[in-house]
Amino acid sequence: MKADRAARLGIGVGDRLLMFEHSVYMVASPEACAAILWRDAAKAPQAAEALRITAQDLKELGILDRILPEPIGAAHANPLQAAETLKSALLENLADLTQMSNVQRRDMRYQKFRSIGQFEESR
Repeated sequence: MKADRAARLGIGVGDRLLMFEHSVYMVASPEACAAILWRDAAKAPQAAEALRITAQDLKELGILDRILPEPIGAAHANPLQAAETLKSALLENLADLTQMSNVQRRDMRYQKFRSIGQFEESR
């Protein structure tokens, strides 16, 4: 069912996707999803689990490139430290990406997004 998740990427197409460890990535909230699917917003926890919206979920699915560590208490508890972590990660990724040609970056992006949604059936 990975193919369902690929639709979310319309808002996040880029060379790399980075997320803080406690962040989520979604188009619709779990409550909205539950209301649409089951006409019951109270089923939001079930919807959140099915949506697989955490950084760890997206890393496991091959959508996320890197999970950024957050300060103790999460990013909002120490925004300056979180900003430094983000700055460092962005500079590192920009340095890597600027070493590639436009064709190399395009091909890398193409391969990454083509692999999202593929799965193997186990017997």
